[in-house]
Amino acid sequence: MNNSISSAGKKIALFQGSFDPFTRGHQSIVNRALTIFDEVVVAVVHNSAKPGGFFPVDMRLKIAADAFRNQPRVKVVASDGLTIDVAKRVGACCLLRGVRSVQDFEYEMPIAEVNRQFSGIETMLIYTLPQLSHINSTVVREWLKHGKDMTHYLPEGLSVELLKEIHAYKP
Repeated sequence: MNNSISSAGKKIALFQGSFDPFTRGHQSIVNRALTIFDEVVVAVVHNSAKPGGFFPVDMRLKIAADAFRNQPRVKVVASDGLTIDVAKRVGACCLLRGVRSVQDFEYEMPIAEVNRQFSGIETMLIYTLPQLSHINSTVVREWLKHGKDMTHYLPEGLSVELLKEIHAYKP
């Protein structure tokens, strides 16, 4: 792992994704990473490989920020561009990825290697807790589109007002 320390002397991990929406599984990955890193930056990006998206970026940012509103060691930012460029901008020494399955691992492995070769920044894979491994943004999004209550799949501790806004949202 690149053991560089940011100018503030902190070990910072970058967790970048489209997070459409940010789920309880994502929240778990960040919380577990906080046992290893001083700070985790959650970077919400518009993913050109996933055209359209369900929630606009500002709503995705709002969900992630509300999930960590009482956790000063988590920063939520909007981003675009290559993950390694964002990592350098925020002073991250490590890229963080959640893995639910062998398929996720096989998808993440070559990306991690290319990122390491181009930047020297390592990627840490954190395996999803078994009780959360069935949660993914695609399923949550689809059920929300059909008016289903997905509260138990969204991050714990979201404000009641935001939960109402999420469930009432129509693209």
